[in-house]
Amino acid sequence: MIARALFDQVLGRLTTGGVIVHYWDGKTKNYGPGEPYFEITIKHPRVLRAMLRNLSLGFGEAYMDGSLEIQGDILKVSQLAAKNQSTFKPLAKLSSLRPRQPNKLRRQRSQIAHHYDLGNDFYKLWLDESMTYSCAYFRHESDSLELAQNQKVDHVLRKLQLQKGQSLLDIGCGWGKLLIAAAKQYGVRGHGITLSDEQFKLAQTRVAEAGLSDQITIELLNYQDLARRDITFDRIVSVGMYEHVGRGNHATYFRAIDKLLAPGGLSVLHTITNSQAESNDAWVDKYIFPGGYIPAAAATLHVLEAHGFELWDYENLRFHYALTLEEWLRRYEGHKTEVIQRYDEQFYRMWRLYLANSATSFRYGSLSLSQFTFSRDAQPGLPLTREHLYGRSPN
Repeated sequence: MIARALFDQVLGRLTTGGVIVHYWDGKTKNYGPGEPYFEITIKHPRVLRAMLRNLSLGFGEAYMDGSLEIQGDILKVSQLAAKNQSTFKPLAKLSSLRPRQPNKLRRQRSQIAHHYDLGNDFYKLWLDESMTYSCAYFRHESDSLELAQNQKVDHVLRKLQLQKGQSLLDIGCGWGKLLIAAAKQYGVRGHGITLSDEQFKLAQTRVAEAGLSDQITIELLNYQDLARRDITFDRIVSVGMYEHVGRGNHATYFRAIDKLLAPGGLSVLHTITNSQAESNDAWVDKYIFPGGYIPAAAATLHVLEAHGFELWDYENLRFHYALTLEEWLRRYEGHKTEVIQRYDEQFYRMWRLYLANSATSFRYGSLSLSQFTFSRDAQPGLPLTREHLYGRSPN
């Protein structure tokens, strides 16, 4: 069988670690120079053919439908791939040939809904109590997820250098955690926008329950439509939204910021970045984040500066996101029964694989979490050092 011979040839070139493969005909083979990271069982030859056509899609779909089983720590799967990139590179190139879903203004709301409108109850199962769905900030690896998410919000707000009475725009405001904290701690007026119906409803409820309806407004709105209004904000923040802007649309984002940021204003962009210029993973694009794209940090800085902004601070929180995702995965696996009852086994496997692959990509692969602090103007009033980021929180 040609597919099996090619697959055998690829795995035979592993340079680090190893894997044990159990084939449908009862044969077992140990690949790699080191101790096996995990074992897989391939139940049908079509799985090999699918992986050779597109490694990401073939593996992901086979695991989802049960024709491929993983024995051992699922985190080790992408760890092996990350440590043997040269081995899998020829197959990865084939994966890049699959056309991705275009990210156009008219499709952005449905693309966001695909991921974020699965239901608030789903995210409540495995996120922290505030339902903060972005990289946390760990002062110590032993920090709880709840503590680390509060520390992340505090860290971002410090970078914004907020003053009482200022206006703050949160692009992709999620369930409202950051805006509520900013209003309570700094006395700012907040405005949040999201394209998720589920987030919009719960964020409004949370603002009202916090008694901040006269201080915070939430809209179900695209940032491009907001930029057409005659309105500006003293501070603009975006946490975990830039990944959804889409390839070729990043200049559009910074044009919008240019229109929306008031003179003397400051903006913080918190986003995943990639050390490699590559297309969105084919399996992720089809099942998890349609239309998404993760640019390199250098490419983001280039488009930022091309629109007249100056970078004041850059921070890489790569391993913070690895810790966050590993905790999300642990909590998610703890609710396996509820997820399967609410959706099905295939859905459970899909999200398990996504969380595991993401965690390993930050710990061993090419993904980082970047925070850019920038402005249009010279900003002579900014602190001369970074000491303000690590002092006591405001009362």
